[in-house]
Amino acid sequence: MYHIRKTKTASGATAIQVVRYADRKLTVVKHIGSAHTDEEARALRRIAAGWIKQMTRQQSLFAESRQSSHAGLTLLDKCEYVGVRYMFVYEMLSRLLERFQFTTVGNKLLHDLVIMRIMEPASKLQSLKLLDAYFGIHHRRQAFYEALDRLVALKEDAERLAVKRAVAELAFDFSLVFYDVTTLYFESFESDDLRKPGFSKENKPQQPQIIMGLVVNQEGFPIAYELFAGNKFEGHTLVPIIEAFKVRHQISTLTVVADAAMISMENVTKLQARGLHYIVGARMGNISPTLLRKIGTTLNGQDGAAIRVATAHVDLVCDFSQKRYRKDAREMERQIKKAETLVKDPAAVKRAKFLKTGAKTRYELNAELIAKTKLLLGIKGYYTNLGPEVSNQTIIDRYHSLWHVEQAFRIAKSDLEMRPIFHFKEQAIKVHMLVCFMALAVSKYMEIKTGVSLRQIITSFKQVTDAQLVNTLTNQKITMRTKVPTNVQTLLQKLNLPY
Repeated sequence: MYHIRKTKTASGATAIQVVRYADRKLTVVKHIGSAHTDEEARALRRIAAGWIKQMTRQQSLFAESRQSSHAGLTLLDKCEYVGVRYMFVYEMLSRLLERFQFTTVGNKLLHDLVIMRIMEPASKLQSLKLLDAYFGIHHRRQAFYEALDRLVALKEDAERLAVKRAVAELAFDFSLVFYDVTTLYFESFESDDLRKPGFSKENKPQQPQIIMGLVVNQEGFPIAYELFAGNKFEGHTLVPIIEAFKVRHQISTLTVVADAAMISMENVTKLQARGLHYIVGARMGNISPTLLRKIGTTLNGQDGAAIRVATAHVDLVCDFSQKRYRKDAREMERQIKKAETLVKDPAAVKRAKFLKTGAKTRYELNAELIAKTKLLLGIKGYYTNLGPEVSNQTIIDRYHSLWHVEQAFRIAKSDLEMRPIFHFKEQAIKVHMLVCFMALAVSKYMEIKTGVSLRQIITSFKQVTDAQLVNTLTNQKITMRTKVPTNVQTLLQKLNLPY
């Protein structure tokens, strides 16, 4: 049986101790502290009572209700500061993962890697270290590689849950999707069946890469993705991923919007054969001067004017913009001046657009190309197989929303640091992309709901920290959280996250 003892010290203070009696002998088990006032003495007695209860499970003779008002009492001079944690960030992101039901697939390591990718992206090894440093969460170094067989099979589950969230909260109805591709390079120079050198959008042609195709809704929220070998022609990626998406979700009518790189007669034929509608950018430079003059005459330099003309296989919708005209004209003049400089001094400039090789292999201005470029000033075209019931302006507006895919890629590459990729095995690469896709879905969701960038949201959340203390008397761990600032409260309200 333990007791609380109060005794005077040589200095005149009052010592509070935990003692016990055995064989008529008193033993001091724990010296709680010395008090100089009655208030300090009462506080130390409450700490002593708490120590007895925690360390020995010895029950108090008094009712719990009489003790409860002081149960959380701690003297700071009896505590040791051991560091800071960002558990608030972890808790909020965990709740968003739960909202997506991402926590129903995979394991805790996968979920923690998604959270870390959103908060502070790094290599897998560094992420494990940061999980420990920021949250006190420990994972074995080999756990990621041991789980690859199970995790690599979760791609379709993650996509299904992302689509479910888009339908539930973002008014996605499967009628319209946007598609684009990007290249992701590796910190390696060794190729294999998946990692191959190819045309690099990141100016890394000497390094192996993969191609990622991404499908998003009209707000840029990701709903599907696919990986392709690094040397695959990007135009050949469109039909497989869109057709698979249509079949998986049993969609009857679907329109896909993509840029000009995706159009080819082969793709047009396949899309039409599969009952898919499309809006893709037109390469206007490939159109005959006769058709261009007809389009230009009809548009007549009128800002916002549009025209639809039938071509051999699909309709071509074109519009004219004064803003685009001024931009195109400035660029054309700059290129002409560059070409003229090279004609006068071939050593002055390496390359120029409006040049051709003339007599005696000397350069001369390409008057034909200049004339055709002038016809194109301010005009942009879009190929579509949508019928006249869909207005020209609707087609133009839908194509202009394609920037949402580009923005999603920017978030993935910059904020989530999707590349460079440090893995070498195909399974590890696919799981890395799974982590990035899940992180992108949660990140884009937060941006759509709050109207604030991902980095601003995370920076705001990190304002709320937990000071970690240890009571040196009881070895009890104590957490003291900072007050949630007003700006963070506003974000939480927009995200519907109670705090």
